[in-house]
Amino acid sequence: MEHFADRLIEAVNRKQNPSIVGLDSDFSKLPDSLKGSIVESPEACSEAIMKFNKSVIDSIKDTVPAVKLQSAFYEIYGPSGVKTFWKTAEYAKSKGLVTVADVKRNDIGNTSKAYSRAYLGKDSPIDCITVNPYLGSDGIRPFIDDVDANGKGIFILVKTSNPSSSEIQDLTCDGEKVYEKVAGLVNGWGQGSTGTSGYSSVGAVVGATYPEEAKRLREIMPRSIFLVPGYGAQGGGAADVMSCFNKDGHGALIHSGRGIIFASGGNDFSEAAGQAAMKMKSDVTKALKEKGICPW
Repeated sequence: MEHFADRLIEAVNRKQNPSIVGLDSDFSKLPDSLKGSIVESPEACSEAIMKFNKSVIDSIKDTVPAVKLQSAFYEIYGPSGVKTFWKTAEYAKSKGLVTVADVKRNDIGNTSKAYSRAYLGKDSPIDCITVNPYLGSDGIRPFIDDVDANGKGIFILVKTSNPSSSEIQDLTCDGEKVYEKVAGLVNGWGQGSTGTSGYSSVGAVVGATYPEEAKRLREIMPRSIFLVPGYGAQGGGAADVMSCFNKDGHGALIHSGRGIIFASGGNDFSEAAGQAAMKMKSDVTKALKEKGICPW
């Protein structure tokens, strides 16, 4: 089974673009051309979201290497929404995109094993999921087992982009911030999952809104790929995310959701999403070149 990190790095190189588009497909923000006059039942909302997702995927598939599905925007519509989640993942995979499910799972060992099998099984259209580290190593190990066995990946929450993350993540323990201690654990957990690219399939979520903290985290986790939320709508810019990259110009996957998929609320939403994805690619690549670490 091909190594996840190697596969992701190859996809990034092929598109010459270290970015990922978030399919945070909030029905209330869909263009009127899709919502129309439908009665807002779970089934109708899910169908409209599926049409929206397919159009967006078609517009960005030649520009970006990956998409991230935020499960909350699908689960809200019950069984039909969950079906749309999986159908979207399958459609994205059919277009050659790496798929990340933002599900933030974890629990005690047996339950984590079940969560992992649900998303990281060999035949799943999901390549990678987000994982919460709060329960410690026995909650993480089942995910890593499937990562290694099935060529999958995980991104573990380390320093998230939301403003109140400091309430817990910035607490000091034995002279270190909590997020630094978690980073050290992530680095250790990923030691046995490194591919030929030099990167581990055990990655980390590190927010674009904390560039100084990202510098320290890059030192602690040199072989982890960072999933970097907070770009665009949350205020992070291309210059802010540069500290998430290694000197080889790899190691970070910059995320933008609303700024891409809702670039226009009109009938031209698909075209606008494609243009927004191209602009993000251009801005990040320019910043990499200015820093002297662009690998293309």
